[in-house]
Amino acid sequence: MIVIHKDTINDLIELYRKKRITLEGNILKVIKSDDEQFIKYLDEAKVKDAETRRKRLDVTKQVQQQNKDLIQSQQENQLLMIDLQNALDDAKKAKSEAEKLRDAAVEDLEVLQKRKQFELINLIVKVALGAVGAVCLFTSLLYMYVLSKGLDAKIIESTWSNMFGIILTNCFSIIGTIMGVKHVTEQKK
Repeated sequence: MIVIHKDTINDLIELYRKKRITLEGNILKVIKSDDEQFIKYLDEAKVKDAETRRKRLDVTKQVQQQNKDLIQSQQENQLLMIDLQNALDDAKKAKSEAEKLRDAAVEDLEVLQKRKQFELINLIVKVALGAVGAVCLFTSLLYMYVLSKGLDAKIIESTWSNMFGIILTNCFSIIGTIMGVKHVTEQKK
């Protein structure tokens, strides 16, 4: 036990009255006195110390709870960030797949257009050759008919000759145009 001098006791009591400052902590457990006024001071100091400790404990508990909540929130944020990153990666993959599908669709469309153009060209060539063949056949039959009847064949002869020249020229013109168009479309690709 600690015994405190009377002057120190008076100073402590005076400090408490004027500024409301008391002794704190474990020292209060080891101080003994016979002075009733100092015993009352010690009792009030113990009550005040207990209250201060309780407030500190409450603050500590509150800070610990807030830290716990912050750590939990941080973990949740990290999980959300991971989920967000995964979603972004999935979106990039989906975009890449969509671009690949778009490119494949564009390529299929180009192939389809070329096939349709090729079919159209084939149809034009067949019709043109059919028309040329029909005109040649008709003119030749007419020329043979005129020759077999013994009629004047000078007009039909020149017509027949001109007709073959015009037909051949047009055939080469059509074929050249088709080949030129085909060559130009292949170069653009």
